[in-house]
Amino acid sequence: MRLLYHYPLSPFSRKVRVFLKEKDLAFDLEIENYWERRREFLIMNPAAQVPVLVEDDVTLSDSTAICEYLEETVTTRPLMGKTPAERAEVRRIAGWFNNKFYYEVTKYLLDEKVFKYLRKQGEPETEFIHAGKHNMTYHLDYIAHLVKKRRWLAGDAFSFADITAAAHISVIDYLGDISWSHSQAVKDWYALVKSRPSFRPLLQDRVTGFKPPEYYEDPDF
Repeated sequence: MRLLYHYPLSPFSRKVRVFLKEKDLAFDLEIENYWERRREFLIMNPAAQVPVLVEDDVTLSDSTAICEYLEETVTTRPLMGKTPAERAEVRRIAGWFNNKFYYEVTKYLLDEKVFKYLRKQGEPETEFIHAGKHNMTYHLDYIAHLVKKRRWLAGDAFSFADITAAAHISVIDYLGDISWSHSQAVKDWYALVKSRPSFRPLLQDRVTGFKPPEYYEDPDF
């Protein structure tokens, strides 16, 4: 049986959970408060980051490496593209959200609104929250640009790119920081992702002390 060490509001953990579901793979979940740097967890991943996937005698870390491993070992329902050009575009867009979006939006909002509280590091810095919200507008416009030209972010097929982007969007939406009136195109794309069976379990996650908006689970929000 596969065991995934994760944190509910980690977009990287969410990405792997959806990927596993899309591959129709069974797995168990174990919540890991990774900032506590538990010794047993550090042995599995010295970087002290989630997710970590344990599969038989294989221990995997780094969300993209995990998904690449699953793509190579489970050939049903390809999620990385079928041709070299398709795979390059999927990886490009996934990289955009794992790096640019994360450091310009997700990290600001999660660190200030959630992890400062959990780590007892004081009050949120409002300038960082404002920066994250301001930067998000640019990224929402980019999503809108993509889905107006394509059925999904990287092309005609639902892919790792959509999973990665939606994992980040779902965390920001949990915090109530997305203005869905900004772009109907983005809202329509995300509604399609929310409707997928692989994505539904993420929307049921709750973190003590943080309540999502009432519309959070509703695909017809």
